[in-house]
Amino acid sequence: MAVGILIDPQGRVLITRRAPQTHQGGLWEFPGGKVEPGETIVDALARELKEELGVTVLISEPFMTLEHDYGDQCVCLAVHRVTSWRGEPSGMEGQPLAWEQPANLTDWPFPAANQPILTRLLTD
Repeated sequence: MAVGILIDPQGRVLITRRAPQTHQGGLWEFPGGKVEPGETIVDALARELKEELGVTVLISEPFMTLEHDYGDQCVCLAVHRVTSWRGEPSGMEGQPLAWEQPANLTDWPFPAANQPILTRLLTD
């Protein structure tokens, strides 16, 4: 999975809410999605953020990679920090969005796989 940490000029991070019918539905997450065969992480991230948020990624950098086993599903997340994009993020698939300071993200319900990302955001 390619995951994007969008950070605005005020230092806020963009989060989106998972659709109720999906795995870990109703929880908040960082936007992104599956890497298709033949795609690089960067290409997948750009495609997913265009599809989900309507933005064009201009600058991103690797942030961390992690794996998490939910028992019923194992995920590998390639997380990139996105510091520049074109367009105003919106929920292109009807998903709610929120901008939040990293210190406040601990108040939001996230999937367990996102916990290492949250920890790193708080210490960086």
